[in-house]
Amino acid sequence: FLVEDTRHVIRKAAKKSCFVCYKMGASITCCGTGCNRTFHLPCAPDGECVTQYFGAYRSFCWEHRPQQAVQARPSQDNTCSICLDTVENKISYKTMGCPACQDARFHRHCIQRLALHAGIGFRCPCCLNQEAFMLEMLAMGIRLSKRPPSWESVQEVRPLGQRHGRCDAGTCLCPGGREHMEEEGPWQLRLCSSCAAEGTHRRCSSLGNNTYSWECNTC
Repeated sequence: FLVEDTRHVIRKAAKKSCFVCYKMGASITCCGTGCNRTFHLPCAPDGECVTQYFGAYRSFCWEHRPQQAVQARPSQDNTCSICLDTVENKISYKTMGCPACQDARFHRHCIQRLALHAGIGFRCPCCLNQEAFMLEMLAMGIRLSKRPPSWESVQEVRPLGQRHGRCDAGTCLCPGGREHMEEEGPWQLRLCSSCAAEGTHRRCSSLGNNTYSWECNTC
């Protein structure tokens, strides 16, 4: 039944148009009440859409996405706390803030990169708050990693020679689950050609049979 359900989802998505790029095959539908906007996962940043990578994995278009309640402070210097480049003078899709200290500002792409590298050590780069900060970032669509920080020795947390063995795509389409893999075909697992710390099934990232290299979002 799972295989048939997956085929049904694929056939249904093939008939839907992405509101961002206007091409067919949009498999993600906004969870906003009464909203029927659909989009491709790779188009989400351009459409300022949010996907929550926990629980029910809900997705929202630009109109219905969750908004931060962080208030701007007059003393804010409008500098990203991570890359030190200029950010907008207000909270938006591209500019985010810390709900704990209310001072930290950062680009969405900067905090997303930090989240994947920091893993279980992810916290506000300014006040170091973890719980409230992490919950807020999850709700705002930041994808977190359950791995130890990338700057720690991999050998300390993973046996030597152990290969990464799960699909880390935002939406895994494999009927057998994220840890299922086959030697060839759509459920063959490809690891990031740069770090080998993340993987994807060929179908989950639309990789053709002749595609031999793939890089994760972090790299």
